[in-house]
Amino acid sequence: MTLDAYTHAHKPPGAGAPLVFAFHGTGGDEHQFTGLIQQILPQAGIVAPRGDVSENGANRFFRRTGEGVYDMADLAARSEQMTGFIKAHRAANPGLPVYGLGYSNGANILASVLLNAPELFDRAVLMHPLIPWQPTPQPGLAAVRVLVTAGQRDPICPLAQTDALVRYLKAQGAPVTVAMHDGGHELRQTEVEAVREFLTQPT
Repeated sequence: MTLDAYTHAHKPPGAGAPLVFAFHGTGGDEHQFTGLIQQILPQAGIVAPRGDVSENGANRFFRRTGEGVYDMADLAARSEQMTGFIKAHRAANPGLPVYGLGYSNGANILASVLLNAPELFDRAVLMHPLIPWQPTPQPGLAAVRVLVTAGQRDPICPLAQTDALVRYLKAQGAPVTVAMHDGGHELRQTEVEAVREFLTQPT
């Protein structure tokens, strides 16, 4: 997989700063979270791919057949493709801490990669993820710090499935932080503050 497998935003890291991969939600693009990351970690490198699947003109990272119903074969293929893209950028930036941040569909592709190749990330931020399948055991997750954010009344990512994902991550030994708000699928300032605190924690 090459460095340019996806159209993407890119910012080189400052000396010793982390490399952050950012994954947009459905209908977003590679610029959705670059400003936020620059505010939180001004020296960080950024790699933000644009999803290469179109759903009625909206960018996504993998196909689905309905709300919360994934094309699992496509998800597997796209996850493998994304894993290769991430590995290429890691190889171009050896020795740096690597963080992932994704929202909604972006959180789902990040989670899918993480479940299969946890060694690619030191920290991962999953904002409003939806994992509607039972992941297999992955002991490598014990080495990854994870932040999960969600809305308690999210109609797209039901709370029960968020809770199931958190239980799974904890069962694998992952250090998990959870930040909930009382709303729906929208991102709130409390989440942004939770992301800021999580990403700026000392190593």
